[in-house]
Amino acid sequence: MIENKDKKKKKEIQKLLIDIAVKIAKQGKGCLFVIKENGVKYDLLFEKDIKGFDIFKNERRLEVLALIDGACIIDKKGNLIAYGANIKNVKSFKGFGTRHSAAYTASEGNTAILASEEDRKVKIFQKGKLIMQLDPYEKNIEYKTGEAVNILESIGAGTITTIGATVLAPALGISLLPGIIIFGIPYYLMKRYGSDLKGLLKIHKNIIKR
Repeated sequence: MIENKDKKKKKEIQKLLIDIAVKIAKQGKGCLFVIKENGVKYDLLFEKDIKGFDIFKNERRLEVLALIDGACIIDKKGNLIAYGANIKNVKSFKGFGTRHSAAYTASEGNTAILASEEDRKVKIFQKGKLIMQLDPYEKNIEYKTGEAVNILESIGAGTITTIGATVLAPALGISLLPGIIIFGIPYYLMKRYGSDLKGLLKIHKNIIKR
């Protein structure tokens, strides 16, 4: 029961942060959210003058703070514990800027959700891997973020290969929903359909038609 409750809370947090990231990306701006599940090393770019708060009770405040340089760090209960956070010991994410590198680094053991100013996409990292990308300009994308979270939880980042700058090439990802690309999808398809070859072929045919 406790595990199911924790999973539900995690999905609620992910959905809220993805929704905010989509709104910010549509404005041509960037942000970075890190859901702190394990350790993440950071310091603050400036002295914090706003105390932590429940992100579900203060969505608008979170959206404003997300636009400040640095990352917003959220705990597993859905509380903002830091903003304007400078991720330490950053590893380069080849081909992209500092925010991508920070997301890539912070996602080791955590979930990082990024809105990119560079390409106006929302990207989700887990366990040091980029595993999902959302196009905020896709029609009705706001109504698909819940399903994106369900897919995110179903995939499991441990089986997905690390991808660098060429990740945006369509051949390296697959779209089960318009506007949402999942990377490392062959494992997901096998997990979902097992030996059902017809099911796999049906998915591939639908992708080719798009």
